[in-house]
Amino acid sequence: MAAIGSVIDGKYEILKLIGKGGMSKVYLAIDKRLNKQWAVKEIRKKDENNEVQVQGLIAEANLMKKLDHPSLPRIVDIIQTKETIYIIMDYIKGKTLNTILKEYGVQSQELIIDWAKQLCGVLHYLHTRTPAIIYRDMKPGNVMLSPDGNIKLIDFGIAREYKEEQLQDTVSLGTKGYAAPEQFNGKGQTDARTDIYCLGVTLYHLLTGKNPCEPPYEIYPIRYWNSSLSAGLEKIITKCTQLNPKDRYQSCAELMYALENYDKEDDAYRFCLKKKLAVFLVSASLTALSCITGVTSQVLKIKAENENYEVLLEEGKSSINKQEAEAYYQNAIDVKPEDFRGYYALVELYKEDTVFTIEEQEVLVRKINENLSMLKEQQEYPYLAFEVGKLYWYYYQYGNEGQEENNQITRMKYSIKWFEDVINVSEREFTYYKMAEVYYQIGVFHRDIMLDMEEASDKGKYKPYFENLKKLLEEMGEQESDIVTLELNKLVLNSIENYGRKLKADGISKEELLECLETVIKSTKNIPADTEKTIEIKEYIQTRYKEAVKSVELVYED
Repeated sequence: MAAIGSVIDGKYEILKLIGKGGMSKVYLAIDKRLNKQWAVKEIRKKDENNEVQVQGLIAEANLMKKLDHPSLPRIVDIIQTKETIYIIMDYIKGKTLNTILKEYGVQSQELIIDWAKQLCGVLHYLHTRTPAIIYRDMKPGNVMLSPDGNIKLIDFGIAREYKEEQLQDTVSLGTKGYAAPEQFNGKGQTDARTDIYCLGVTLYHLLTGKNPCEPPYEIYPIRYWNSSLSAGLEKIITKCTQLNPKDRYQSCAELMYALENYDKEDDAYRFCLKKKLAVFLVSASLTALSCITGVTSQVLKIKAENENYEVLLEEGKSSINKQEAEAYYQNAIDVKPEDFRGYYALVELYKEDTVFTIEEQEVLVRKINENLSMLKEQQEYPYLAFEVGKLYWYYYQYGNEGQEENNQITRMKYSIKWFEDVINVSEREFTYYKMAEVYYQIGVFHRDIMLDMEEASDKGKYKPYFENLKKLLEEMGEQESDIVTLELNKLVLNSIENYGRKLKADGISKEELLECLETVIKSTKNIPADTEKTIEIKEYIQTRYKEAVKSVELVYED
């Protein structure tokens, strides 16, 4: 057991014991250099009998080290001694949802839906890793609620990476009551739908206060317990908790959409829609009767669809309400999914307020994925993929305010897939091929560099990274928005300041770095600060510029 006041690895001073389990203890510690609090999980290597458990805990830590999401605790260090393993991770203040239930009872439906969206978002992030990560142990006791109202998913002890070639899980694990049937019956491999089941049961518990681990041991419709709950929400939870995975939502993107529109599943709303549909069908029937032949009918149908598509695009453009415009563009895509203008319209809509939200990306990705095979067969697709990649790179907001630097890195990681699509489906002569390569290589650098540094395999990777940054600066055209230019300038400045010594070791001269910084500051000064975001980024660059120059000077004095 670590003594209070002892210092681990010369950095982390143990302050107090805050938790313990069968094989580990968790302490609150403070980093003496950064004056920052961390949680330290201590795992004792007792004997050969617990070697499997120890390796499991190490595997959990290594799995989490690869992850970067605001709803997941970060693993920042793993320290091993002869007798002990110390895992240094984020210290999460707050209470588990299980504790919230016990101390304060069932919370409001609106609050629980907000939690559901956050949990759905983090599960979507896990499921879209390569390979996909299946959490498998969603329950109120494994969800922390921080004082600011945000959710953190903890305890990755039984999470696993999905293996396409594997027919079923090697080991049956999960918390009975919350776990999906396939976690115990050995009839298949757990996948994203397993987590959707566990999330559905968790929401059932939170909404009703009925623990699925206690009698009656069944998942009743939530309005059986509380008739004031939403009928639409009841249908969502019922679908999540179907015994057959094929009957559940097939992805968290699909579930997120349902949660965003749960009220539209209510009976009153659906009755209203049915009335509108009946009117439409009558009109359609009269139109059909006026058609002389099947060919004429088809021609009129295509003509009507084209006209409807153009109307929907125009309505979206003229709408002053963003949600309304989004709905018009989605409907336009549904009418003519092969026409790229609907997708571009969504991209431009999401750029307008300079913030591309998690909810917006769910809509855009869903619409593209619904028609992906057809879109990839067309020459226009690389252009769309390039624009979506840039949308993530410069505008995506995945987490909380105050995490701008982490957010910038995560934006790059999310954009990699889209730039990779450009490279894979286009020829080198394609207009944006080289730019897509540059974006892709910079994104991959940020995705891998922390692990490369820990494994001491990062030497030689900083020079090509710097060259790619310079290419972006050179290629940034006047047609790009001020936000795009400022975000790139900020990235270049931060990179030079953070990796100065590494750049020097890779053969980049002091003059090259200072020249690059000079380009950044000149470009920044020429941009008008006429919005809250441009003012914020411009002030940041101008404030950090002198520090970055000083940092370079110090590096090359050695």
